[in-house]
Amino acid sequence: MLSEPRRRRILEWLQEEGSARVRDLAAAFQVSEVTIRQDLERLEAEGQVTREHGGAFLNTVPQQVGALTLQHSQNMEKKRQIGALAASLVGEGETLILDAGSTTTEVALRLRERRGLTVITTALNIALILGAVPGMAVHMPGGQFKAPTLSLSGDASVDYFQNILAGKLFLATAGVAPEAGLTYPSFADLQLKQAMIRAASRVYLVADSTKINKTSFTRLSSLEVVHTFITDDGISDRDAQEFERRGIEVLVTR
Repeated sequence: MLSEPRRRRILEWLQEEGSARVRDLAAAFQVSEVTIRQDLERLEAEGQVTREHGGAFLNTVPQQVGALTLQHSQNMEKKRQIGALAASLVGEGETLILDAGSTTTEVALRLRERRGLTVITTALNIALILGAVPGMAVHMPGGQFKAPTLSLSGDASVDYFQNILAGKLFLATAGVAPEAGLTYPSFADLQLKQAMIRAASRVYLVADSTKINKTSFTRLSSLEVVHTFITDDGISDRDAQEFERRGIEVLVTR
């Protein structure tokens, strides 16, 4: 991998995890630790990260956590439209899982008028959005707090979903492509997302059209785990037809 794409992937990793060790990045990207240190030096010079002994951390984390805001705030109008369409598919009294992320947050914001919902989420901000709604039961797993995504992760979170039975999962992604499938910036949440998928009867992928034909660092699965893909009108007819050919219902905002 060339240096510029690698640095972009490293930054995406840090935006997902908050921090990383040099040795872990070197192993993941299959380059020397010297190369990774040079990449981190460049990212630090750009004001993106701060290096520390053996690794680096994302500069924006303290502000994000303090304000309960997420790192990925691009294409918000598209995400709001997707959130509204996704929420319209939820009826009263359902049990559902909401993944962490900016698009799933938009789904949560539009569920506040529902009554009798049981919502399981790994996202602290989503729990705060829905937790005060009368008649809304909100559950969270245990686990390790991930600051950039305001979410819980780790083995305890994975174990929590082993005995969960939910009707719907609204799943976020960093990239979705016919051949690569669902991809994410780091390894950390792959087992957790797989556990959420197994716990749900129907999986709704919610992602704006800029994620289509984009690949991130790690692969979660093929597209066969997705039942419905909810996206915006930036999707091309060709891409929509390809997803449908693979057995996925495609819902497009208007």
